[in-house]
Amino acid sequence: MIRKVKPQIRVIGFDDGTFSFKSKLRKGRTILVGVVMKGSQDVVGVVTRWIEIDGKDSTEKMIDAVNNSRFKDLRVIMLKGITYAGFNVVDVERLSKETGLPVIIVIRKKPDLRAMEDALRKHFSDADERIALLRKAGEIRELIPGKVFYQAYGIPPHQAEEIIKLTQKSSLIPEPLRLAHMIASAVITGESKKE
Repeated sequence: MIRKVKPQIRVIGFDDGTFSFKSKLRKGRTILVGVVMKGSQDVVGVVTRWIEIDGKDSTEKMIDAVNNSRFKDLRVIMLKGITYAGFNVVDVERLSKETGLPVIIVIRKKPDLRAMEDALRKHFSDADERIALLRKAGEIRELIPGKVFYQAYGIPPHQAEEIIKLTQKSSLIPEPLRLAHMIASAVITGESKKE
């Protein structure tokens, strides 16, 4: 738990790049970008890793990016959803325990968990394992009715809400997540033009 949420709280926000299953780009991988910020104002740095499309490595790549970065005063990890690179599901509990940081998942559209579970069962032999990760991420709460939802792991909901609001700047999505999305999309777009 964080004692007091300061305006300049150090947050890392992760998002991934767009991808196409038909693309030869990086052979079934997409980029994972983490943007480190002080609150919603100053970008402190960026970390990147490659993750497998529909793989099972998003959690370990995030842990590696946080624990082996030069940013030692991080207070919170923010995720833009719980699935990356298709159905590469983050183990929020493991991510929190192995980094020592709470995790806040920010979601623009309330996910249809039943539809996600059905899709997993249809396409993955290890569907039960992936579904278990979805379920242990915690209760989906509404922050802005119909527009912003979140899940909080290792941090009380009221503090998670305070941090989301503190890190918003020109969008409903917190700035570290917005910038991570922009950078990841730019990298993938630039790479795919080279194909």
